[in-house]
Amino acid sequence: QALGLEKDELVRALGLSFLVSTIALGWSLGAVGALGPDTLVASVLALLPALLGMAAGQWLRGRVRAETFRTVFFCGLLALGLYLLARRLLA
Repeated sequence: QALGLEKDELVRALGLSFLVSTIALGWSLGAVGALGPDTLVASVLALLPALLGMAAGQWLRGRVRAETFRTVFFCGLLALGLYLLARRLLA
């Protein structure tokens, strides 16, 4: 938000961040032997709905005004933060 990125730039930056962190996590899990063949197959299969969701998100993002996108995006982050806080407090 502080950088003042447009919605496409924000999504691109977040996507790059998620890609790098996912590769690092996969590398780490593979290095300690926690990523076995069964887990690898399940992970590849889980990519299919993720890619469909990504395509739907791109389609929707192109049809939503920038202000609406920003509001929904930050409300989603707030909801996620509140969920994590409640889960921690109730555990």
